[in-house]
Amino acid sequence: MEMLNLSLPANNRFATDYLAQTPDIMKFFHYRYQEATNYRGRLEELNKRTFQRGAVADHIERYMADFPSSQAVEQSLDKLRAADSVVVIGGQQAGVLTGPLYTIHKVISTIVLAKQKEEELGVPVVPVFWIAGEDHDYLEVNHLYTEVNQKIEKSTFPQVVSDKKMVSDILLDQEKCFMWVKKIIESFGETEYTNTILAFTEQAVQRSRSLVDFFAHIIMEMFKDFGLLIIDSGDKNLRILERDSFLLQIRDHQKITEAVLNQQEEIQQLGFANALEIKENAANLFYYDEETSSRILLEYHPKTKLFIGKNSSIQFTYEQLVELAKNKPQSLSNNVVTRPLMQEWLFPTLAFIAGPGEIAYWSELKQVFEHYDIKMPPIVPRLNITLLERSVDTDLKELDFSLEDVLVKGVSDYREKFLLSVKDPDLDELFLRLRNDLTGYYQTIVEKTEEIDKGMNPLIKKNEELIQKQVRFLEDKIIESIHRKHVVNLRKIDRVGNALRPNGSPQERVLNPFYFLNKYGFEFIRQLVQMDYRFDGSHKVIKL
Repeated sequence: MEMLNLSLPANNRFATDYLAQTPDIMKFFHYRYQEATNYRGRLEELNKRTFQRGAVADHIERYMADFPSSQAVEQSLDKLRAADSVVVIGGQQAGVLTGPLYTIHKVISTIVLAKQKEEELGVPVVPVFWIAGEDHDYLEVNHLYTEVNQKIEKSTFPQVVSDKKMVSDILLDQEKCFMWVKKIIESFGETEYTNTILAFTEQAVQRSRSLVDFFAHIIMEMFKDFGLLIIDSGDKNLRILERDSFLLQIRDHQKITEAVLNQQEEIQQLGFANALEIKENAANLFYYDEETSSRILLEYHPKTKLFIGKNSSIQFTYEQLVELAKNKPQSLSNNVVTRPLMQEWLFPTLAFIAGPGEIAYWSELKQVFEHYDIKMPPIVPRLNITLLERSVDTDLKELDFSLEDVLVKGVSDYREKFLLSVKDPDLDELFLRLRNDLTGYYQTIVEKTEEIDKGMNPLIKKNEELIQKQVRFLEDKIIESIHRKHVVNLRKIDRVGNALRPNGSPQERVLNPFYFLNKYGFEFIRQLVQMDYRFDGSHKVIKL
């Protein structure tokens, strides 16, 4: 493998400015992620606070007992229990077959940064991946994209879920799951690794109760040798450790909301849109209904002094909600505002690995953290990676395409330019003249026949439409013939686009890692982790 470092713009303006560490943006954060001294400052801050390291490590050990493991995982658990340990943490929803490639890139970022900072700081640094199992947007995680007949198409997991359940609570239909997964993997073509990949996924499905379990099995098989620890935010056993944090959030719910709204107002003054949707009466907590396995977002109504669920389905007094947090914390869960706070209270977080959207919404939480006299961790942009296969690299060179242009804009302009270069302009002119002449002749016919019988007009119009349709049909057939003549180059263009900028989006946001696992095996993931990465904001192109 070979790595190229390219300077490409981020997906949004806020993330671009954050990568540049501009003064206007950095005032919404406590640390500069590229400055080594900031991590020593972060260590000093964490040393002044107390954490449930042992209890959290015990919980993670129990949770991970059913997933692939290694000696490196055991070592990470021991590290986490140490009094001076810190973590690098990142998280993502549990997509089927891990979802898009950027999930894997987040895990790699977490592992690599933890290793680098442990060497720099001389303290135990543990990589932790937070699975957002309490999320209930099933439609965001139930699909992936594959190439079908030179087109990138969406393939949806066949299990229907109608209720707004946490992903952790969605029981896996194992038979449907494996049949769908088998079809996906086989669509990539048979290789020397296909049977191994199929055997692993079948075993993972059989050992999985939920989509989160299935996700965790895959992630740990990929990264177990690098000491990765995982935690499911939807795990009800975790709620016991979160009890005191829920009490703080309930006590300060209005101040948390005010802090976010104040911060958003400051950010808006710089011309940025809000990343978080939050109402003035937001309580920033969900109530979990065990009977229906659904999450109900709570809002606080000052007039009645009640916490009320959507459509007034449930309501609690302040005292009742406090009692619930004390005696039944599994009935509560965080929203996007309070999840980072919960993570901060549970883990001694040296750094948080963030995607472009997460960078924007963390900026809106600075005053929330300051309310509790703590700082946000350094927010480190995850590694942006594009995987460039040898055959695609060859196509790029033969077509004389700029790699940077394709990564930013895709191939549509190149494709259009190529088609224009092989079209016959005289033919275009002839067909245009033919269509215009036909329109003129039919108008003359209409004018003449009106003197004879106005009732003929609809028939004449219909006849014109049929003739024009036949002309367009002939023109399309000639264009198809031109395409067939140049099919080799057109297929090359499509291959490059599908591989590097599928459907006009970055590769890492569309393609699934199992295409590469099927082609290169699990060793491919281990080689990716061991590349010499630098968190410098550059885009990493890895030639396979």
